[in-house]
Amino acid sequence: MTDQEWFLTAAERGNHATELDHRRGDGAAAWSGGNTVTPLVHGATYFARLVEVVTATEAGDVIMFTDWRGDPDERLDEPGAEVSRVLCEAAGRGVIVKGLIWRSHWDRLAFSAEQNRHLGEDINAAGGECIRDMRVRPGGSHHQKFVVVRHARHPERDVAFAGGIDLCHSRRDTSEHHGDPQRQPMSDVYGPHPPWHDIQLEIRGPAVGDLEFSFRERWNDPTPVSLNPAYRVADVLRRDDDDPSTLPAQPSDPSPVGTHLVQVLRTYPSRRPRYPFAPDGERSIARAYRKVLARAHRLVYVEDQYLWSDDVASCFADALAANSDLLLVAVIPHHPDQDGRLSLPMNLVGRRQALDLLNAAAPGRVGVYGIENHHSNPVYVHAKVCVIDDVWASVGSDNFNRRSWTHDSELSCAVIDQVRDIREPRVVDRHGDGARVFARNLRLELAREHLDRDPGDDADLVDPGSLFTAFAEAAQRLQHWHDSERTGLRPPGRLRPYQLPRLSPSTMRWAGLAYRTVADPDGRPRHLRRTHTF
Repeated sequence: MTDQEWFLTAAERGNHATELDHRRGDGAAAWSGGNTVTPLVHGATYFARLVEVVTATEAGDVIMFTDWRGDPDERLDEPGAEVSRVLCEAAGRGVIVKGLIWRSHWDRLAFSAEQNRHLGEDINAAGGECIRDMRVRPGGSHHQKFVVVRHARHPERDVAFAGGIDLCHSRRDTSEHHGDPQRQPMSDVYGPHPPWHDIQLEIRGPAVGDLEFSFRERWNDPTPVSLNPAYRVADVLRRDDDDPSTLPAQPSDPSPVGTHLVQVLRTYPSRRPRYPFAPDGERSIARAYRKVLARAHRLVYVEDQYLWSDDVASCFADALAANSDLLLVAVIPHHPDQDGRLSLPMNLVGRRQALDLLNAAAPGRVGVYGIENHHSNPVYVHAKVCVIDDVWASVGSDNFNRRSWTHDSELSCAVIDQVRDIREPRVVDRHGDGARVFARNLRLELAREHLDRDPGDDADLVDPGSLFTAFAEAAQRLQHWHDSERTGLRPPGRLRPYQLPRLSPSTMRWAGLAYRTVADPDGRPRHLRRTHTF
């Protein structure tokens, strides 16, 4: 296998201004080798590891984090391990704590401006520095969610976490999916403590340096963190920190520690004033998916919050249409997270259009499911995962929608294990590259949870066709139990078929316009919009 057949080259990234792909200075490829990547499925798993790492930091160490929303009182573990307290205590020990949190829109629009401001104030008061970053396209957000921890005296401990989990309410759930006691406001259908399915990666090795470099690009942007005059006046009155200080020099990348290749992928919009590190934006997430989907042969496994947009769905539909052996399995939320009179139809129309396109491209080869817990409460799927042919896997902050691929800032990590998996079928892709341990194990771990399987009970799920059938049959059994008024024992499994929403023609018209302009806007330069390319 040639790595560049699955990863983007520096030229294919399409962003000449970033030094991310050239920063090692040795002509190396646009990805790093020698990493160890561990999937942390569920917020409680991730938060426990994060607390363990942060509480072990010492004076002179550096913590850098980005977030879409940060709730100061969110418990990462037991009482006393709240987000604000853990980070502030680190700053009090002399750890250099630097944060970039999206400033957010008004709270009256169900966003998080107040929470993000308070977290920043707490960290700044403790001696750290947390910037509320509004350097986004109008109507956009900073959606990246990653943490980098560098150790001054113990560089072998350097680690990064990247994925879809914010440091905020509702995220601390487990595999039982009883929900986080600290609730984020959501649609009533999810109950008082919305069950939440999510994933983050723990990364050790040279890729930690790539993630740190991505943080530094944003931190060192000389553009004012907000151009809104009202915000700037308010910040002066509150004495908020709007001027990022100089970071200490970036240390050498961590030494190789494993067998995983990692490529850091991002989205930045085309905006004014321009990002100095992405003057025309960056769409390497979209470009990576277009490249690997063209190679897909037997199975594309997806978990996603949205699965919207014709431009995004067409990438999957083209792959399905080109290969009659290819199957698509997608796990998405049964219901949108918001159920307002405007927000609900906008959510539904985008998904309706995407799923219609996929089903038309491959009748009978697309399986789309939602999940529920054992109390039959729907679980909100917030994960952003894709596994292709058990070779290439991606976990990040990006969803399958136009907003994530073009408009907001996003960060994802694509992973290829250099170790082949010996379970049959050993080769799933059509190029003979062979299944890899990381990608296959990730897919099977997620499948076991959704099917209520014990660890190791997955021999029948290794083959893509068998997985497709197992998901379909388990979902139909559970749906039949619901349709039979839950008579008898509940069958094992948490999957139910996703029901396509029914929308009237008039709703499709007005909600379609609102969806394209508000819910799923386009952040590409005009010439790319016209050609529907990235």
